[in-house]
Amino acid sequence: MADSAGLLFNPNHRAPAKFDAETRRQLEALIAWFEARGKQRLLQDDLDAVWVSEFLDFIKRERIFATFLTPAAFADGDPNKRWDASRNAALSEVLGFYGLSYWYAEQVTILGLGPIWQSANVAAKQRAAQQLEAGGVMAFALSERDHGADIYNTDMLLTPSTEDGIAFRATGEKYYIGNGNVAGMVSVFSRRTDVDGSDGYIWFVADSGHDDYQLIDNVVHGQMYVSHFRLENYPVREEDILHTGTEAFSAALNTVNVGKFNLCSGSVGMCEHAFYEAITHANNRILYGNPVTDFPHVQVNFVDAYTRLVAMKLFSDRAIDYFRSASLDDRRYLLFNPVTKSKVTSEGETVVTLLQDVLAAKSFEKNTYFAEVARLIGTLPRLEGTVHVNVGQILKFMPNYLFSPAEYPAIGTRDDAADDEFFWAQGPARGASKVTFADWTQIYQKFADVPNVAVFYEQAQALATLLATETPTAEQQKDLDFNLVIGHLFSLVVYGQLVLEQAELTDLDRDLVDQIFDFQIRDYSAYAVALHGKPSASAGQQAWALAAVHRPVADPSRFDRVWQQVKSYDGAYEMRP
Repeated sequence: MADSAGLLFNPNHRAPAKFDAETRRQLEALIAWFEARGKQRLLQDDLDAVWVSEFLDFIKRERIFATFLTPAAFADGDPNKRWDASRNAALSEVLGFYGLSYWYAEQVTILGLGPIWQSANVAAKQRAAQQLEAGGVMAFALSERDHGADIYNTDMLLTPSTEDGIAFRATGEKYYIGNGNVAGMVSVFSRRTDVDGSDGYIWFVADSGHDDYQLIDNVVHGQMYVSHFRLENYPVREEDILHTGTEAFSAALNTVNVGKFNLCSGSVGMCEHAFYEAITHANNRILYGNPVTDFPHVQVNFVDAYTRLVAMKLFSDRAIDYFRSASLDDRRYLLFNPVTKSKVTSEGETVVTLLQDVLAAKSFEKNTYFAEVARLIGTLPRLEGTVHVNVGQILKFMPNYLFSPAEYPAIGTRDDAADDEFFWAQGPARGASKVTFADWTQIYQKFADVPNVAVFYEQAQALATLLATETPTAEQQKDLDFNLVIGHLFSLVVYGQLVLEQAELTDLDRDLVDQIFDFQIRDYSAYAVALHGKPSASAGQQAWALAAVHRPVADPSRFDRVWQQVKSYDGAYEMRP
């Protein structure tokens, strides 16, 4: 049985032994840098909106981005350089633990690298590898003020040029572009003025230091630099072009596939630090003559927050295995990725709200990391596509997932030191409805002896019954408001599958598994009630919805055992002043 004390990241412990020596050394050096900086300085920099230049100086000295974000093919003989989703997730978790701004600098560098590493432009790839080695960061210029991240529309226009060595002149603005103030290579999505339709799309790289690159503003107040910039007759050379036509379209979506995965680990890190602060404060605060944590409702909030946080980690860790094992013949990651993005980050918000309801006024104090987390945790479900966008994607996979199981070889834990080459060869961004899945029911049946898993499994099977017997009409299928509720119900089924798979792989404490599915049942029931209330729901669907509402199996002794686990984190970590 897994030791619950090791479930959360704790900076006082060594980096996981599953990583190679250099990975562990770099992660420990990063933790030591933050701890030496201290909590007071870290929080003051956040309050003062100090650009993360000293952090990037450290990243340069330790060659962290160069080591973690360079594929082996461009490692120039360095055996430690590779794109390894397992250790990249650990890096994102550490950065989230100390501050979203530090995580963001890495996140937008990953996005900026996406179109580069996917391209056939070897010179651009070599340039990117050199810039990472020199301590540089990247940017991903897709979104615009008028269009958001609408990939079908862009006002960044490329006009063909007859000048020697210049293929196009680029003019237009990009908005909400992280690292756009310092990125040596900015991947820019654009369209040609002389070619209509998708054939006119082009990705090219720009340099933020060029005279024709005009930095307009940071569109947020914070340490993160989320830029608004303009290109005015910017010279685009042939060697700057990454993708053209429909390949440019696929490169954009595939980059987001890679980039949005990191939102889950950033959210986990933020919640872990907030959890340490919350339990240590609450368990040592006396109210009406008793510790705050003696109150039953406080224990309920903490157990709910803790089990949700553990589930976030379980799902995210298991999703890594599918991503790293993906191929053109196994694209299951295309479902697990948006579930990771939309569900895990939304759960992060829920965790922080539960803890904040305990901390109350304390959660707003400027000398707490919690106050920073509470202010910023809501950004993650709303980056790289909103929850609604990702749930809309998830729905495409539902028929094959629920009704057409396929055979796949078993996938184990993927924490090996391998280079994840498929990230940059995902192929055309289409065919989601053709992706097949292994039989999801098998893992639920393995855990049928766990009371709340058994109850939730009934609810999961009921969703398949709803779709088979009370199938949404053509009109309902056009109703996004109605479909989003179906999507949330389906997401819970997928979430539970990977949580259970990871619980099996790690031999997780059965009490924790049971308590996790306590909230799964409650969440499913809440969405069933929401479906019942939808104006377009038919009488049959309304009846199904009420029948799908289930009560978790209560077990006071199990709850108390999990509460003791929560309580054991009191004082387990406190950041140095």
